[in-house]
Amino acid sequence: MSLLPEHLKYALSHEWAQIEDDNLVRVGITDFAQQELGDLVYVELPDLGRKVSANESCATIESVKTASDISSPVSGKIIAINQVVMDDPEKINDSAYEAWLFCVKADDLSEVEKLLSPTAYETMITT
Repeated sequence: MSLLPEHLKYALSHEWAQIEDDNLVRVGITDFAQQELGDLVYVELPDLGRKVSANESCATIESVKTASDISSPVSGKIIAINQVVMDDPEKINDSAYEAWLFCVKADDLSEVEKLLSPTAYETMITT
């Protein structure tokens, strides 16, 4: 397993969240999640402008083994999607912490405090 980036927060549902300027939260899936899914073949991302709630399923990733829903870790509005991963889902397998999926303009950044630290996430996936 790769080391978990310290600057990210982690959801119980295996998404990572990177807090950026102006209440922007960049979202992807963890390396653990992509390893469990296997070779990714399809990514469906939310529409730009869509309002999402924290923990709401808003995207789908399919692998050769299964499909998995992806949830937003925070409430807000989708303001960007990563077309690159839609066109080439294997980029997530290659580098899960660089291949972000979508960005949410968060309504309330305090929701991020409910996410796991790298240490807490690592404990969850190894026990």
